[in-house]
Amino acid sequence: MPHNVEYQRYVALGDSTTEGIGDGDEPSGYRGFADRLAEQLAAASPGLRYANLAVRGCGAAHVHERQLPAALDLDPDLATVVAGVNDFLRPRYDVTEVAGHLEATFAALTAAGTHVVTLTFPDIGKIAPIGRLIASRASDLNALVREAAARHGVTVVDTAAHAVTVDPRLWSPDRLHLSPLGHGRSAAAFARALRLPGSDDSWALPLPALPPRGPWQTARTELNWAATFLAPWLVRRLRGISSGTGRDAKRPTLTPVLATAGPGAD
Repeated sequence: MPHNVEYQRYVALGDSTTEGIGDGDEPSGYRGFADRLAEQLAAASPGLRYANLAVRGCGAAHVHERQLPAALDLDPDLATVVAGVNDFLRPRYDVTEVAGHLEATFAALTAAGTHVVTLTFPDIGKIAPIGRLIASRASDLNALVREAAARHGVTVVDTAAHAVTVDPRLWSPDRLHLSPLGHGRSAAAFARALRLPGSDDSWALPLPALPPRGPWQTARTELNWAATFLAPWLVRRLRGISSGTGRDAKRPTLTPVLATAGPGAD
């Protein structure tokens, strides 16, 4: 079914994934799936303006209580809402509370006439072995997100259903953030969900197989990751330090977007 809606005001809400961490760098700025999606939307909807209210490190409560009011003030006709990862990575986790914040965000935006798109999370236990300890948190939240989305007419990009989303090449070395390829695939998935011209299901296709690794190589890789990324992250968590402390949204107002021709997922 072809795209037949022209969006004029796209607002992205969320955490580091929506901010674009992993797709660019600090001095020059991050791009990310939402920026990429905005460029594709602009090709289909001339005159599109785009705002990105995401803040790295934030949870669903921040999206609901801080980002939602700002989003409603911008009167979007399209919004993406991606949050929850930072919640289920924390020691204290209440899936009902997190899902409640997301549903309240869905409800307020759809009541205002906004088309909302969200996603489900892949199996984090397949991205990092230690993630197996909390993999059920992601699957439980996915189930509640699907139910809430159905109640409010929210479009769901079901990334959890596709094996390619746990391919290590779609993830940054820290395994917490998407790589440029991962952001490209995510943007293509959202474009497909919105039936934008040129979009298709190729975002979900598997990548060429990786060469097999022996047990010792695997062990060295895991130990290096734990020392380089996991340990510092745990220290920050124990100290109550968030990567988003003192940060504001990177694009708080609606501004024009330079269009691109297509998904460009890979």
